[in-house]
Amino acid sequence: MIKRIVDVCMTVLLLCLMAYQVTGEVLHEWIGMGMTALVVIHQILNRKWYSAIFKGKYNPYRIVTTVVNIALLLSFALTAFCGMSMSGHAVPFLYGMTKVSFARRMHLSMSHWAFVLMGVHLGMHIPVMFARIKLTDKLKTVISAALCVVAGIGLFLFIRNGVPDYLFFRVPFAFLDYEKAGTLVFLENILMLSFWAFIGTEVAILCRNS
Repeated sequence: MIKRIVDVCMTVLLLCLMAYQVTGEVLHEWIGMGMTALVVIHQILNRKWYSAIFKGKYNPYRIVTTVVNIALLLSFALTAFCGMSMSGHAVPFLYGMTKVSFARRMHLSMSHWAFVLMGVHLGMHIPVMFARIKLTDKLKTVISAALCVVAGIGLFLFIRNGVPDYLFFRVPFAFLDYEKAGTLVFLENILMLSFWAFIGTEVAILCRNS
């Protein structure tokens, strides 16, 4: 139960962090500190996973989840480090730990990688969750169709909002629409996260079937 609560809180805070134009700089920094604390707690709660990482056999599903988990942790760590290096409110005494121009570009890229990988990470756990729920074939078809539509909209928004440019260091700054309604910003972020969760779900199914 504690793990589930932490996971839900991390997802909510991630959506808040990706809505910088809604929260503003000060709140963004403090939410980032809260997210960093939750990431640390998450690692402690899942410490048994680390102790077993070099044990047992690796099937396709375990290989992919291990790569995604490690990449997600690294992206979170780099995001936090670069964010603290630019902090002017939450931890101003850490300002300048690294060159600010480097920290800004790395923070922009790694935060969006964390967003993508978080979606994939969540999606790879969905098949296990749904396996515990008894659903009719007709209902499964309806849910799958709805998820495909949501994922398609999320992909469209992901491209339209220029996120691929952030991922691959093509632009030095984020281009944010400060006139867009806050609810719309959060809705778009949820849809984009849903696309990557859909990708994670499909990857998990393919790995398990293989």
